[in-house]
Amino acid sequence: MDQSSVNSDCNSLCVYTQETGDHETQESEGGEADLCKHFVRCKKNPGHKQFIPIDTFTLKHLPEGHQDNDLYEYIKVIADQTVRVNVKMKSPHRPKFWTDSFQHYPFYNMRNIRNLRTGSGRVLYVNKYQDKVRKDGDIPCSDYKKCWCRNCEDSDSPSNIWWEFYVHTATHVVFDEIEAEHVTIRLFYNRDDSPAFSFDKVNVVNANIACDLCWLKCVTCDKTLGEKMMKIWKNYKIVWKNVATKYKKSRDIHKLTFIVSHPHGCSKQVSFGQWKDKLKVGARTKFTYTTSTCPGSSGAYVQCVGYNDVWGRFGFVHSGSKAGLNYSCAGRV
Repeated sequence: MDQSSVNSDCNSLCVYTQETGDHETQESEGGEADLCKHFVRCKKNPGHKQFIPIDTFTLKHLPEGHQDNDLYEYIKVIADQTVRVNVKMKSPHRPKFWTDSFQHYPFYNMRNIRNLRTGSGRVLYVNKYQDKVRKDGDIPCSDYKKCWCRNCEDSDSPSNIWWEFYVHTATHVVFDEIEAEHVTIRLFYNRDDSPAFSFDKVNVVNANIACDLCWLKCVTCDKTLGEKMMKIWKNYKIVWKNVATKYKKSRDIHKLTFIVSHPHGCSKQVSFGQWKDKLKVGARTKFTYTTSTCPGSSGAYVQCVGYNDVWGRFGFVHSGSKAGLNYSCAGRV
């Protein structure tokens, strides 16, 4: 991706002044070994009482009046799709300010510095290919004839069967292709001792500065992992439809919002709250909400229940925190 793929407007639909607060990526000069220390020393949510570890999450943890099995299954599948995003490079192309603003853009003064920062993201659109032809999924064809993972890239006999998938996160987490070269995506990090399933071959499809939404494309030729991700994606499409139908009429009454993220780069947690403001920004919308987040939550999907768009295509990711409220990127409702 060349620099022209980093867009400063929301797909030319709106350009707006971004009222920014604090981004919520987790920086760690000591690398991954120090992430637990950041979790313990957290000043925003000491003790993390509003977060529920996803491996102990049950139907009874849902807020009163919302202990519904369809909603529970939906949260579980969103959790299955949630990933930790590790980045070890800050692009020299990061702008000084947010679009049409004098608010400083994250990490502008730290360009070219290499240290760990973590955010969150979500896997969408899993597709299986064989010799460039789609065998399963939703995207018709691949740009590649063989698997393009790191192992196959350096192999004389790359696999002719592979899986591609997209990860949505915030642009301030992964800004451009330079940063993507230093990204590792960790899946299924549900508890401290979870096996480390990760990918480090990542391309930027689109990184929109003003909307603060980034699409990444990843790849694997691991059959077990590819089939597991495909199963989760297919389950999501079924469960999503049930919840979208059930909660659409009451979405502006209950205003229920949940987020699954990796606070401080540690294992997966879910938090609940309510959205407060639905702000129009040109042709798009951003939400503010009380749902708890921490450093490391940037890029996590924000689920305003009943506003679930078709398969996450125009969804909302967590962008930052200001004046006691958290806020999303600009998406579509």
